[in-house]
Amino acid sequence: MAATEMTLMDEPDRLRVALTPIRRRLLARLRDPASAVQLAAEFGLPRQRVGYHLRVLEEAGLIELVEERPRRGFVERVMGVTANAFLVDPGVLTSPGEAAEAAEAAEAAEADGGDETDEASGDGDGDGATGATGTAEVAGVFRRVADQYAAEHLVEVAAGTVRDVTRMAAAADRQGVRLLTFTLEARVRFAEPGDVHDFTDALADAFSQVAARFDTPGGRPYRLVAGGHPAPGTRETGGRLAPGTRETGGRLAPGTPETRS
Repeated sequence: MAATEMTLMDEPDRLRVALTPIRRRLLARLRDPASAVQLAAEFGLPRQRVGYHLRVLEEAGLIELVEERPRRGFVERVMGVTANAFLVDPGVLTSPGEAAEAAEAAEAAEADGGDETDEASGDGDGDGATGATGTAEVAGVFRRVADQYAAEHLVEVAAGTVRDVTRMAAAADRQGVRLLTFTLEARVRFAEPGDVHDFTDALADAFSQVAARFDTPGGRPYRLVAGGHPAPGTRETGGRLAPGTRETGGRLAPGTPETRS
């Protein structure tokens, strides 16, 4: 079975399985199918250790059997990833700090040897409950965001887009069809902070007019999203120019807010 292009990692326990360094390396390598014997030789690790990690990844649905090759005295199993890209649902972990802690815990388990005892002790029911609670807390924080100019609201919308599009793209891939989407990007330079609000109002009016022109009763619904953020390299500093940026004739120098729709 061919790997799908993308899959969403929205289960804390499944994400935790993929966090250890060796498993991240295995997932990257197994975009090109290989056996435990091949991987052990490439990574310089015992075959039994590599085989154990492959079993864990297979049980989590991150890799799958691609081929079986009869060898003298045994059957060599060739494994490959179930998706070419694994995207993490931003709501899986409560915070970037917790994500870092989970990664550190996974690396510590790996440093201890990565055997079955260590793995079992790190994936108990308590961890799953904590992950579920954390997801609910994040959703609660997002629901409280009402300001359309708040960075948190932009992150909420972007996270929802990642979640929905990844799931639909994976489903379409399994059916052998293409998910029809579109992306528009532009760059605009604002002279004053207040121009961002005026621009948003003008864009909303244009948005409404174009949507009304093409909206067809009974047609397939599409979700349209428009957002803007400072281009990488600029920072918000309470209305002042960030260090390293300069003003040119009353306008910000290159490295300016970007709009997406």
